[in-house]
Amino acid sequence: MTAAPEIAVVAYHLRPGRVTYWQVGGYGVPENYVDAVRRAGGLPTLILPGDPRSPAELLERYRGLVLVGGGDVEPWRFGAEPHEQLYGLEPDRDAFEVDLLHEADRRDLPALCICRGMQVMNVAFGGTLIQHLPEEPRFQPHGTPSGADGLLHDVDVEPGSRLSAAVGMAVLSCSSHHHQGVERVGERLAVTARSADGLPEAIEREGEGWILGVQWHPEDTAAEDRSQQRLFDALVERAAERAVEQAR
Repeated sequence: MTAAPEIAVVAYHLRPGRVTYWQVGGYGVPENYVDAVRRAGGLPTLILPGDPRSPAELLERYRGLVLVGGGDVEPWRFGAEPHEQLYGLEPDRDAFEVDLLHEADRRDLPALCICRGMQVMNVAFGGTLIQHLPEEPRFQPHGTPSGADGLLHDVDVEPGSRLSAAVGMAVLSCSSHHHQGVERVGERLAVTARSADGLPEAIEREGEGWILGVQWHPEDTAAEDRSQQRLFDALVERAAERAVEQAR
């Protein structure tokens, strides 16, 4: 019986007071990411910003990578001045995730990059971000970062893309809660889904590997929406294939 592939999931900082009765900060990941990877047959393991190992050493044991949502990417990384609406900056996490993505790309390690993760992916390969969507009238509502508004909107999927192959749908109903988005697309990245206002909702790394970013939160609805769960299924399937290839 083939062992389930281990999937590295990058945790984020929990500020002091975020957890009741904790006097210090911590690290965490919302459980719906973990649940979705487990339903797909993967073994999720949290990895932490600040790990002293090199990206190559750290990823050696894993067969896939997940970058989850969270705060904003530091704007100096894409040559912009800070916007007044920035929140939740984690400089060490930015550096950690950018380095991990470069290493994943180098070794063809499959990666699923969600919401903030997609923004990190775009910046990692030379792209830029729109820092505050609500101040631009051309964009429809994309929800608030807290997710308290529970916004769903449709996303049109590009035929023939990795995303299309994964979800098997031309239009997806997606849980959206973000205030930033992709502006200039990074090098060797292709936009493979958009919302009705034209905002990129998915990007993919060109080449033989499998690095996919989605701007929405598939983990929110994956337990009930099979098309969203298929994103995690596709990641784990590709991870299992890579494990077999490397064992030969």
